[in-house]
Amino acid sequence: MKTDTDLQRDVLDELQYEPSLEAQAIGVTVHEGVVTLTGHVQTYIDKYTAETATKRVSGVRAVAEELSVSLFSGHERNDSDIAHAAANALDWNVNVPLNKVQTKVENGWVTLTGDIDWNYQREAALNAVRHLIGVKGVNNLMGVKTPATPSVSTVEVHGKIEAALKRNMMKDSNAIKVEAKDGKVTLHGKVQSWEEHDDAGLAAWSAPGVTAVENDIQVTY
Repeated sequence: MKTDTDLQRDVLDELQYEPSLEAQAIGVTVHEGVVTLTGHVQTYIDKYTAETATKRVSGVRAVAEELSVSLFSGHERNDSDIAHAAANALDWNVNVPLNKVQTKVENGWVTLTGDIDWNYQREAALNAVRHLIGVKGVNNLMGVKTPATPSVSTVEVHGKIEAALKRNMMKDSNAIKVEAKDGKVTLHGKVQSWEEHDDAGLAAWSAPGVTAVENDIQVTY
């Protein structure tokens, strides 16, 4: 098992290895496998990339992301420009339902609201705006509201999720407990990587009738 010092070194190496990330101003501290990222980055997408890269490192139990965005002069945009760009990005994304997602921009922070039918549509909206020049952060206030018909029983949701977990991650699927009630799914258990943790969440979201997912799965090594 890695020591905190070993894990800190590996995370720093991974951040430097990521070609799309300027990591010189990112600090890394580790305590009992929990990694804290501090310092600043030049774009909001850099924050997302830094967290994703950190989770790729074996031994990381959790990530506390405390990075700030310090835009360089070439990326400064006023809120009006960002709002227009965000609206166009959403309109041009085939996976974002037309006129279902609303945007508000304040001090470079984009807030997304509205009710959509599937989580993949929410993820598509997030991806559409997080890459825009001038964005300092994104508040995701979108809700998933499935159509009233056809109704799906919690038993059926439970079965679909467990079947998906076994197809996608046979090794650890039996260690995951799935609870489903009134459209909300809660996942418990342990897996051996963040990839499996995230795949379990995606499997839960892909089941018809799911309106919320709480992923309480622990990553152990």
